[in-house]
Order: sequence, then C-alpha cells, then structure tokens
Amino acid sequence: MKFKQKKSVAALLAILVVAIAAIGAYAYWTTSGDGTGTADTGTTSAFVVTQLGTGPVDLVPGGPAQDVSIDVENTESFNQYLTSLAFEVDPAWSAQANLSKPACTDADFTLVQPTVAGIDLVPGNHNGAAYTGTIALDNAVTNQDNCKNVAVDLLLHAN
Repeated sequence: MKFKQKKSVAALLAILVVAIAAIGAYAYWTTSGDGTGTADTGTTSAFVVTQLGTGPVDLVPGGPAQDVSIDVENTESFNQYLTSLAFEVDPAWSAQANLSKPACTDADFTLVQPTVAGIDLVPGNHNGAAYTGTIALDNAVTNQDNCKNVAVDLLLHAN
C-alpha cells in the first residue's frame, strides 16, 4: 500500500508541477507608448447673395425709401455663420447723360442696412427669410436730372 501511496504522491506532484508551469505560461510584461496622428478640417465656401425681386422702382428725389430684399444661400452641407449683411450703391457707378449737370452717383442715395445679428445659417436657400434694407433718392440742393430714368448698380455683401 505504501507503493500506491508513493505513486499517488508522485502523481499529485506531477500534476502540481504541470499546474505551476501552466500558470507561469501566463506571465506578462506591461509597457506603454505614445504616438501622433492628424485630423484635417474642412473649409467654407462663399455665400450666394442675391437681390430678391426686381428691386426698388421709380425712386424720386425726397420720395419714400423702398425695400431692398436680399437672399443669402448657404451652399455648404453644414452651418456657416452669417455675421453681417450689407448693400451699397456701386462706388464706380455714375450716370451723366447731360454733361452740363452734376453726375448722379452713390452720394445721391441714402441706404438703411438690413438687420443681421449673427446667424448660424443652416444649409440651403433662405429666400423665405429675406433680409431687407431700404434705399432712397435724396432730395439734394443741386440739380439731379442725371438721376432720371437710370438703373442704379447695387453691390451686396455677406460675411
């Protein structure tokens, strides 16, 4: 019986050695590391700014101001920020059919700008929410005959 007991102890020791060896097989080292990468950002594209409708007609010296309605289209697929919107009579524009009288220039007009207070403009055309300013032909103390029957060039600006 002692022999069987020695065999059992030997078998148990063998199992114990295998078990300890197996546990040792799962040993590991820890480490760490650092690296770098990049991320690219997109860019914006210009708003498409247009005047809605035919615009003011029959402006007369001292007459009522007329609406200038402006549409701003965001052509991107993401929101873009509209900070300001303005229009002006093109400073290069003038009309002088009669050279003996003063030219009609941007100085003959008074403009009231549309009110735009920083808008996060979603993609698309926004003519349903047009921004409106006004233009009036001033009643100057000089002859304004050269302002008769002319098309006044406007420049529209969105930022």
